[in-house]
Amino acid sequence: MRTTISFARVSRIGALVLALGALAACRQDMHDSPRFRPYRGSDLYADGSSARPVVDGTVARGHLNEDELMYTGKVNGVASPTFPFTITRADLDRGEQRYDIYCAPCHGRTGEGNGMVVQRGFRKAQDYHIDRLRQAPAGYFFDVITNGFGVMPDYKSQIPVADRWRIVAYIRALQLSHDAPASDVPADELAKLGGGTSE
Repeated sequence: MRTTISFARVSRIGALVLALGALAACRQDMHDSPRFRPYRGSDLYADGSSARPVVDGTVARGHLNEDELMYTGKVNGVASPTFPFTITRADLDRGEQRYDIYCAPCHGRTGEGNGMVVQRGFRKAQDYHIDRLRQAPAGYFFDVITNGFGVMPDYKSQIPVADRWRIVAYIRALQLSHDAPASDVPADELAKLGGGTSE
């Protein structure tokens, strides 16, 4: 009788171990499923594609861009005359540096539209010193740098957002340098330029 009970108990334990082993073998986690190779078809989805479309409204981490003025140059859909941050001397210096790299080849170092690319035979770039562009809001320039205009390509992938605004600030400085009255120039600098007094 003792042998029979112990044999029955061992049989139940063995059956339990076998059942648990069978259940463990049926477990399917994501790491066990087959992976999809890019651009390959799949029978799993009704459209036959293994690549799944991004869910509407998905925003990549760090790219929410809630500040309309900062990221579009517009407020309520209209180009803004103001900058999204205070422009400092360091911002102007950075804007000049970025301008010389990205803009001067076409627009020229002084913004007159006669850069080296134009001198080599390409179509004349826009002159920043015409009345229409002197009166254009800062957001207009930001939008053009971001999205391109005419034959000018967009620079949104090459120039970070803050640097685009710095370039706009430098363009404003170039415009001011061509249209500033002599009274705005310090007397000692005016004398160096041969302009006499600022009266």
